[in-house]
Amino acid sequence: MANNPLEQFFRQPKIFINLPSSGAYHEAGVTQGEPSNMPVYSMTAMDEIVAKTPDAMFSGESTVRMIQSCCPNIKDAWGLSVLDTDLVFAAIRIATYGNMLSVSHTCPGCNNSNEYDLDLSRVVDHLSSCKYKNTIAMEKITIRTQPVTYRVSTDIAIQQYQMNKRLVQLEEMEDSEEKQKMINELFIDIGKIQTKFFIANVESIDIGQQVVTDRQHIEEFMNNCDKTVYDAIKKQVELNQETWKLPIYHVKCTECSKDNDITISLDQSNFFVQA
Repeated sequence: MANNPLEQFFRQPKIFINLPSSGAYHEAGVTQGEPSNMPVYSMTAMDEIVAKTPDAMFSGESTVRMIQSCCPNIKDAWGLSVLDTDLVFAAIRIATYGNMLSVSHTCPGCNNSNEYDLDLSRVVDHLSSCKYKNTIAMEKITIRTQPVTYRVSTDIAIQQYQMNKRLVQLEEMEDSEEKQKMINELFIDIGKIQTKFFIANVESIDIGQQVVTDRQHIEEFMNNCDKTVYDAIKKQVELNQETWKLPIYHVKCTECSKDNDITISLDQSNFFVQA
């Protein structure tokens, strides 16, 4: 086939990013090239259409497709570390629409609706400076943690949503005895999901003579270890989550001059649609 003479007008990289994880927690084949110099393209018209599809967005399918379209050096977005996803989302938005994100916010003081333009470069700068803590030193063992992948994060989020939906449905039951029984069963299921999440955050356990990486062995350990060990892992995971939270934007109401705080969420369809 002859070369397309229009190829010179195809989209080109708009910005280059440094993945916060430096690719340290990616399996082989997730990315190619240097993690410190990843090209980011703007979205195509098809990317934007798919981003507006609720079911695909909820399952993560459209997000994965968009990442791989706009960041061609990311070959398997499902395997991307959650340390990287928010920065990638912000970079795609910047490459497509520019640095500013228009948001609406209702002032809790006077109920006035305000419009603000938030600079997404703050998100990139913040995530680029975050440090991930991956070592927990116990008395006889050393636990190394790892950030979960985008697939694990999405699967857990879907399961939690389904659990919450079940809880709302149970609240409508009239038989109080049966209702309480099913609620108790539901909370057991929620506990299993939480444990599954913390297990996924454990990369290995050093017991002195051996470093255990077998997933089944780690799962058995997590289900049978002392509560102090489980709590130490939970504490570190939550500490990392707090560190990697998106920055808060401080704004002032145009009507009453009240100072307010705004947080944004990046993995959602309206974030990738121009206001």
